[in-house]
Parts: sequence; structure tokens; C-alpha cells
Amino acid sequence: MKNFNLTPLWKPQLSLLQKMILLTSSLILITILLMGYYYHQQYSQYVEQHMGNRALSVAQSVAMIPELRSAFNEQSPEEIIQPIAEDIREEVGAQFIVVGNTDSIRYSHPIEERIGQKMVGGDNDPALLHGESYVSQAEGSLGLSIRGKVPVLSDEGAVIGVVSVGFLEDEVQVTAQEYISDTWILLAMITFGGLAGSVLISYHVKRSIHGLEPAEIGRMFEEKEAILQSIHEGIIAVNEQGTVTMINQTAMEYLSDKKNQKDVIGAPIQEIIKNTGLIEVLATGRAHFNKELWLQDHHLVVNRVPIKSQNKVLGAVSTFRNKTEIMELSRELSKVREYAEGLRAQTHEFSNKLYTISGLLQLGKVPEAIELIDQESKTQQGWLHFFIENVTDSMVSAVLLGKMNRAHELGITFSVDKYSQLSSVLTDKQREALITILGNLIENACESLLENDKKNRLIHVSFTDLGEEIVFEIEDSGPGVSPLIMEKIFMEGYSTKSDKHRGIGLALTMKAINNLGGMVTLEKSELGGACFIVSIPKAEPGRIEREGYR
Repeated sequence: MKNFNLTPLWKPQLSLLQKMILLTSSLILITILLMGYYYHQQYSQYVEQHMGNRALSVAQSVAMIPELRSAFNEQSPEEIIQPIAEDIREEVGAQFIVVGNTDSIRYSHPIEERIGQKMVGGDNDPALLHGESYVSQAEGSLGLSIRGKVPVLSDEGAVIGVVSVGFLEDEVQVTAQEYISDTWILLAMITFGGLAGSVLISYHVKRSIHGLEPAEIGRMFEEKEAILQSIHEGIIAVNEQGTVTMINQTAMEYLSDKKNQKDVIGAPIQEIIKNTGLIEVLATGRAHFNKELWLQDHHLVVNRVPIKSQNKVLGAVSTFRNKTEIMELSRELSKVREYAEGLRAQTHEFSNKLYTISGLLQLGKVPEAIELIDQESKTQQGWLHFFIENVTDSMVSAVLLGKMNRAHELGITFSVDKYSQLSSVLTDKQREALITILGNLIENACESLLENDKKNRLIHVSFTDLGEEIVFEIEDSGPGVSPLIMEKIFMEGYSTKSDKHRGIGLALTMKAINNLGGMVTLEKSELGGACFIVSIPKAEPGRIEREGYR
């Protein structure tokens, strides 16, 4: 026998719009019904209390009538009391006004046949025994009613009877319904308006989220988070008030003083990044591309783009990538370039020497050719021997040799103080920094000397590590630096030259010096130009072991 799967193949799925209308309508209906029930109960209690107080007030008035009180001493009290009670009952609209003696025997009743019978309800004792006036609810001969009970007192103050004025419970409920009927009409109108508003709000919300369903929104959110966290570039977004609304993990790595995203999201962007340009983007609505930014110890390249809707700026997004990695590659390429420039300069110089030697040999000037060869060999060997003997680190020697050849090619006399010495072991961090510092300062000196007469192009370098610090002096015979701009030359982007892409070298130099905990001063050189004095602290032995050395 085959088993049939009775599970339906299609299950109805409500859209977000339908769910919102259904849920909001249900909430409105439940709220209105609860409010209606509450007001119904409140009105009912109010009407019952009002009718009870009214019955008690009428009973008190009846009990105080002198004719009624004196009738208790007559042979047939009912003949006097019944007309009085009925006239008052018809006037006030009560269902009954019953007057009884101390034995609860009726002297008045809306149904005359019941006069002389015992009062029904069993709620007369407080009035007859204790002389109390009160409101009670009991079932009498006419049905369940709300009663006002008041004792009838003699002239001496003794209880001689009781007055009971009552309104039937059914009549009280009818009166309550008359009170709350208008309220139910108002609640119905509110319900209709709420349902219409629910539909409008649902359509507005649906349109504002571009018609997407919750599952689609959730999937897009997860995809966005996965994309943001996988991007190698840092991303940070702000709203129109400049408050951070989003940041990915890559950007968090650049904020070393923040532990998690909760510390960043919701905070003003100025507190997170002091020199951010996002505020300017929010104010102007113009994008920034390929701007440089220092954040903590990271050199970043930043793009900033406004978020617009209908030409209104709603926020801004900044993406940035770490330029330090590019700079590391640039440093390595700089080393290669230094070697290449040195080799090129040497090749050019040796080519000239070879042509000169070839010419001397062709002229038969063999002694002069030999003397030139010996002289050139002694010069190169002398510098090589000097750096081998006085400079422990080969990379520093290579930079100085490369710049020496570069200066010689440009027609600049490059000299190194013969008493210079660098025997300290450098860490990798110090070595990388010194390559940047020496390379930029010497290159800057070469560029400044190109404006001088060819006979007055001098660069002199000296260095020592005899004290607690390593000190380098690079001086030239150029035009020098004006005192007016002395504080600006190390600022990123500042340059005395009008060419583009200037103002980076000395800024990188200052950054490298600061990273080593050193300092730089600028003085007037004895050669007539500028004299840069750089001092960095020596590395401690433990630090060398941690950071490594080559």
C-alpha cells in the first residue's frame, strides 16, 4: 500500500506589507477592545454608584418627612405612608419605595397587594439594629436591585422603621448603556482611522526599504558585513551630523586606542580621527581623492565621498589604504635605485676614465696613463677602506657611497669628515629609518646646490656615536633656509618649489626621526648653506635582540 504525503506542497507566505498590516491592525483592534471594555466597566460602576447615592438620598428625604414619621403611631400607617411613598417614587423615577416597621412589615409598596407582607432581601438589620444609612445590592420581590436604606427615627431618636428606595439592576444597566453608547461610536471611528493609518504606514515603510522583504534585507546585511570585513582597505562612514555609523575591522586596526567597534560607532568622527576631512565633505558635498593622512603610526592614502539623496548630503564614506606598505616597497626600490645610480655614475665616470687612458696610450703617454689608473684606484679604494673601517653597518655605507657618486655626477664635491665613526649595531628599524633620513637630506642638499655656481657646490657629511646618541651632520653651500620658513619645511606638503608632488621628503624624514625618538635641528652651515643635525638614541642590547639586526 502506498503512503501518501498529505503535507501541502505550497504554504502561503505573507509579505512584509501584509504582515505589517495584519499585526498593526490586530494591535489596534485589541487595544480598542480593551479600552472599550475598561470604559464599559468604569461607566457601569459609575452609574451603579450614582444610582445608589441617588437612592440613598431619596431614602433620607423620605425618612425625614414628619407626616411619615408620625404615621407610625396610627392604627393603619399604610393609609398615610403609601400615598406619600408612591408620589415620591413616581417623581424621582425609582422602581420602588418601601417603608417598613421594625419587624420589616411593609407599609408601602408599588404593588399594593404586597403591603403588610415582610420585606424581602434580608439587608435591613444594619438600619433597624444600628441606625445606619447605607447602599446595598440584594434581590427583592421585584428582582435584583440597588437600594438605599435609611432608618426612620422617632422624635426621641429611636428606630421605628426603615425606608428602602431601589432601582432595578436591569434598569441601571440600560442607563449605563445609554452613557457608553457614544463612547463605543467614538472608539469605532478611532478603530477605522487606525486601520487606515496602519495601511498607509505599511505602504510607506515598504516603499522606504525599496520593496525588500526581511529575508532579503537580512541576506544583504550579511553580505555587506562579509564584504566590508574582507576588504583590505579601511572603511568608515558617518551620518550628516558627523557621527560614526559604520567601520570595518581593517579601519579598527588603525585605531590603536580603540578596543572594539562599540567604542567607535555612535561617537563623533572628530573624537576618533582628529584631522579627518569628512566634516569638510559633509559641509561642501565635494569628494576628496588620494589625500594623505597620518593616523597613529600609519601613513594612509584616503578617499572621501559624500552620500547624497536628491542633492542632499546624508553622510559621507571614507576609504583608506595603508601607504606604509607602499612606502616599504618604495624604500626597497630606493635602495635599488641608489645602487643603480651609483653604478650608473661609476660607469659614466669610468667610461670617461677609460677613454682618457685609451687616448694617452694611443699618444704613447704610458707613464701618464699608469699614473691616472693608480690615482683613480687609490680614490675608490680609499673611500671603500674608509667606510669598511669606520662604519659597521653596510647599508649606511651603501647609501653614503651611492649619494657620493650621485653628487659627483652632478658636479658636486661630496666629502665625509675623516674622523667620522659609526661602530654601533643598528636595529632593523634604525637602519630603515637612517636610509630614509640620509637619503632625503642629502638629496635635498643636492637639489638646493643645482642653483649654485658649479665652482661652489659642496656637501659635507660627518657622523659619530661616541656618546649616548648617534649624530649625523649634513651641511651644504647652497642658499640655506630662511628663518621665516624654518618651522614649516618639515610639514607635509610644504615646499619652496612650485613642482607638484613636493613637500614629502622632509616630512618623511621628520616622521622617521620621531619614530626613533630622536630630534633634528637646522642651523646655518659654515659652508654658507643649511646644516641639518640629526641625533637618535642608541639601541639598548635587549632592544636589539627583540627587533633584530643584520
